Amino acid sequence: MIQKEAQQHVIRPVRAGEWEKVKEIRLASLADPVAPIAFLDTHEAASARPDSFWQERTEGAASGNVVRQFVAEDAAGRWGGSVSVLVERAGSDSVLEDPIEQDQAHLVGVYVRPEHRGTGLIEALFSAAVEWSWSLREPELARVRLFVHEENARAAAFYRRFGFEATGRTVPVPGADGAREIEYALSRA
Repeated sequence: MIQKEAQQHVIRPVRAGEWEKVKEIRLASLADPVAPIAFLDTHEAASARPDSFWQERTEGAASGNVVRQFVAEDAAGRWGGSVSVLVERAGSDSVLEDPIEQDQAHLVGVYVRPEHRGTGLIEALFSAAVEWSWSLREPELARVRLFVHEENARAAAFYRRFGFEATGRTVPVPGADGAREIEYALSRA
């Protein structure tokens, strides 16, 4: 059943004109009960953003080699999940304001709708995101990383099963007194 579910979805990058679907899945992710430990955004803040924000965000994630968003789409056009890849260049700061020491990909916005969890969909999304990251030639990326809230054990367990390893690096969760995000990385083979 698990593989069959994943096979019923096409994993692909978003297209420039799909901003309404990008907005809808982002708002769904931020309405999820685990959103406070899974995302650095809130449903309230995202809901208040104008359509132009979502249009620009989707345009940027649909092409180029700086940002790419992947979705799992079923035959009826419904999206079951999403993950975004940010390319981080050495010498810059990341979205978490930590210094970037090497060219790398940063996975963010990981979300699978509750009815698709445990079906293999997240593995398929991660495979597409990592494969795209390794396919880049300029820049050629040394690793793929992500951060997970210290209290998000379920997500951390999946990342380890996929091959990510904790690096020992942590950063504070913006706006959360004392909470930490743990860095996990997958090095180029």
